[in-house]
Amino acid sequence: MEDLNVVGSINNAGNWLVRNQELLLHYAVNVVAAIFILIVGLIIARVLSGAVSRVMRLRGIDLTVADFLSAMVRYAIIAFTLIAVLGRIGVQTTSVIAVIGAAGLAVGLALQGSLSNFAAGVLLVIFRPFRAGEYVDLGGVAGTVTQVQIFSTTLRTVDDKVIVVPNGKIIAGNIINTSREPNRRTEITVGVGYDSDIDVVKKVLGDIIAADPRIQHEKGVTVRLNEMAASTLNFVVRVWTTNGDAQDVNWDLLEAFKRALDKNNINIAYPQMDVHLYRVADAATSQQEEQRSIEQKGVTE
Repeated sequence: MEDLNVVGSINNAGNWLVRNQELLLHYAVNVVAAIFILIVGLIIARVLSGAVSRVMRLRGIDLTVADFLSAMVRYAIIAFTLIAVLGRIGVQTTSVIAVIGAAGLAVGLALQGSLSNFAAGVLLVIFRPFRAGEYVDLGGVAGTVTQVQIFSTTLRTVDDKVIVVPNGKIIAGNIINTSREPNRRTEITVGVGYDSDIDVVKKVLGDIIAADPRIQHEKGVTVRLNEMAASTLNFVVRVWTTNGDAQDVNWDLLEAFKRALDKNNINIAYPQMDVHLYRVADAATSQQEEQRSIEQKGVTE
């Protein structure tokens, strides 16, 4: 009896396959086509993103923009590929898009910070306040820009530390780019004693500046008394150099100023305070002494 049931089940399955062979063939073709579309789409996404990046770099476009746009091209192609795959296997793409939109809204509300970082990354790519290889100060975090990604920007500090800064914080704060312009002005404050001769100090500092070939004298040099502080006469020195020489010039001038001022017996002032002590007799002590003298006088009498 059981053998008859098994045979009947096999016959029923065979009959179902015969009746629905066209439908099965249709679904099989669609599945194979969907797999083929997926593989081809992934390959095209990788090839096109790489091609976009190479073309932009060959045309001298900033690496930041090249990497960002190539990533956007890749993700866009992958998204269209997935929609095409779902449509090929019979899924209604309109409903899928509606579901994705609703899910995107929910995810967007949950990930407001990440979306703000994404929007900030787009703005950074469009306006380009800095490029890869430039030295910037982003709200107190300073370093050389290595990469601007969709959600964050990567910096490398002078001591070889890697700092990842969210793009939203960059857009919301101040961006100081010290590499965009070829030249930079260096400002140094020199404090000397009040007994120093102003003209002598200006000549000593000016001679040091004139002897440095890295200073761009044609852009102007400033050596002036800037402030009469509590303990010092503060002179301000302003010179122009290239970006690459700015830090070394600052250090070298400070050392040279100190040696030259010492050589000319010009005192480099430091904070001082004169304290005058006055002894004032305490009123109670005076009264006690008077009382004691009166008592002694009475005893004597």
